[in-house]
Amino acid sequence: MTTITRTVTVGSSHGLHARPAKLFAQAAKELGLPITIQKGEGKPTNAASILGVISLGAEHGDEVVLSVDAEAPGAAEAIDSLAALLASDIDAE
Repeated sequence: MTTITRTVTVGSSHGLHARPAKLFAQAAKELGLPITIQKGEGKPTNAASILGVISLGAEHGDEVVLSVDAEAPGAAEAIDSLAALLASDIDAE
């Protein structure tokens, strides 16, 4: 399986906790693709899982990696939209 990955620096001033994690996971779920998110050498988790995203412990400025199956329809656009959301300060919007 070929994957598309994006390394993103978390832009949310509070990291991926509570509200930012919820907004990110909802956006991932709405895309309907099997997208994963991983911090460092940790285990990849389902990007559509609020608890999974919170469990990463990603803080402002941390790098995370998003991955999706390259053959999924709209994969590149989907992962780019999630990367842009992560790079923004979700709490400020």
